[in-house]
Amino acid sequence: MTTYLSAKQAAAELGISLPTLYAYVSRGLIRSEAGEGPSRARRYRAEDVAALKTRKEMRHRPEVAAETAAETAVQTALHWGAPVLESAITLIDNGRLTYRGHDALTLPHEHTFADVANLIWRQELTSGAQFTADIGPQWAPIAPLWPHIGQLALMERLQTVLPLAMAHDLAAYDWQPTAVYQTGQRILLLLATAVTGQPVSGSIATALQQAWTTNTEVTSLLENALIYCADHELNVSAFAARVVASARATPYAVVLAGLAALQGTLHGGATERVDAFLREVGTPENARAAIAARLRRGEAIPGFGHPLYPDGDPRGRALLAQVAALYPATPGWQLAQQVMVDMETAVNRHPNIDFALVTLAWAGGLPPGAPLALFALGRTVGWLGHALEQAEHGQMIRPRARYVGPLSAMREA
Repeated sequence: MTTYLSAKQAAAELGISLPTLYAYVSRGLIRSEAGEGPSRARRYRAEDVAALKTRKEMRHRPEVAAETAAETAVQTALHWGAPVLESAITLIDNGRLTYRGHDALTLPHEHTFADVANLIWRQELTSGAQFTADIGPQWAPIAPLWPHIGQLALMERLQTVLPLAMAHDLAAYDWQPTAVYQTGQRILLLLATAVTGQPVSGSIATALQQAWTTNTEVTSLLENALIYCADHELNVSAFAARVVASARATPYAVVLAGLAALQGTLHGGATERVDAFLREVGTPENARAAIAARLRRGEAIPGFGHPLYPDGDPRGRALLAQVAALYPATPGWQLAQQVMVDMETAVNRHPNIDFALVTLAWAGGLPPGAPLALFALGRTVGWLGHALEQAEHGQMIRPRARYVGPLSAMREA
């Protein structure tokens, strides 16, 4: 059962003022909701207050915090909440996702993926922007190798071209914000070129559509998916990117670190697990039986649920609604729709962004690996945004470890 504290109780527990408490809420560190009764005074989740109190202990007395964390799994360092790094990029609060104060789900209505990159990287919300960097010098050494690189899976292509291009991009060593902005554009266009096999400039979504399908109507969905995936606060790949950036490695290395984490099966690699599950289901008529078989074996159903969204991932919900509108009669959509219906009936779990990306690929006839490629291209914007933010802080991320091994390998006789 969820327990709550009043504003005064929460502030007293943390030893802070009420304005500081409200600041923590606005940054998504403490969840609040309207209370019951005539006053509707807001109340604050006690578990969030306790977790934040532990994080503060970690900053000042890491050995005490480590002992406390060992007693309570949800307070364990590096596990859904600690350590906490300050960021002004993304806020996840009460089921909403915002980039620098702008609702991520409404941004695609009037803005492009490049506009969102400007928002995250430069704190400027433009209108109708496109990526325009010249990637010729960086692509030149890759082009002769393309017959071999082009045979790799989409994710492997991304991880192959970046080191090759990095060796020919000395400007990437310049960490001035304007230079990183230009490097970021080059990296994104290089990655898009690696996905499509053709030099890309301008709209990445259009280039993907032209490489993947003849249906031009899917372009807007690809653009929206890129925007929805642009950032998601301090997830494992963003944290990896920030750690690398804190050591002042190049933006190329930052993105390589993000890609390495993203492909893990508990992160963006979950899209491949969703794809495998849909293949296991096969037909809408078999959805309930396939779900039941997994549940009986104690296995999770990939693509459903998200710890930060108890009521459902808003990114997944928005993208799925758009897929339904464009592809209502396709076998891919009908299969995914039945899986969603049966999952809600069986365990009341809602689809997340991983499921939505795979559904888009199935309904739209996109190639294998397309969901993870979309995820990677979109999230590259967030990784570089975190890199810029970390460079501004100017500090290297270096957590402490609580040693639990033997004190000495040598013992007196």
